[in-house]
Amino acid sequence: MTFRVRPALPLRRPASRLLAVAALACAAGGAHADVYTCVDAQGRRLTADRPILSCLDREQRVLDNTGATKRILQPQMTTIEREQHQARERQAELDRQRARDSIRRDQALLNRYPDKAAHDEARAAALAQSQVVVDAASTKLQELLTERKALNQEMEFYQKDPSRAPVQLRRQIEDNAESTGIQRQAIARQQAERDKINERFDKELAYLRQLWEATKQPTSARGG
Repeated sequence: MTFRVRPALPLRRPASRLLAVAALACAAGGAHADVYTCVDAQGRRLTADRPILSCLDREQRVLDNTGATKRILQPQMTTIEREQHQARERQAELDRQRARDSIRRDQALLNRYPDKAAHDEARAAALAQSQVVVDAASTKLQELLTERKALNQEMEFYQKDPSRAPVQLRRQIEDNAESTGIQRQAIARQQAERDKINERFDKELAYLRQLWEATKQPTSARGG
């Protein structure tokens, strides 16, 4: 009688054991996953492996596998809040840029005018340019007044009846009067310009005195 030997069947592990192994593997793989936690509007403590939607309007803590806080998620802003925040950020950057520009302008001013003597020299140069125009206009005005005196002497012959004066003479008198008015206006404009120059340099000097004093303070502090 011949006996047949059946091949050995593979061992079958219980399904529950396989599930347990898989669970352990998943747990091991997720051991380093972040945990998000927050308290929602109803006061409930919520926990998840990703940002919690019901807590987007409030602070969320991100914990590591030891339960320690890794970082904090700030509340997400609404569209209006985000626009307001961006507007504040832009304004803050503009303010910072203005401050930087102001510092650069102050430094340039100090480089240009290290002391009052340099500033006085610049004032004198600016006024001198205006004075050149005044002198030229004054010289021209004096010539016109001399010319007018001669024209008036000619008109004395027609004192009883000015209408009989030659057309050319009357035209010369009119031209002289017009040119005289132009030169007087030029002198007046330059005088106004000189007043503006002095006003500008006076204001600049007052500000420079503050800058000069500020630059001396650190030196005084070190000397003390």
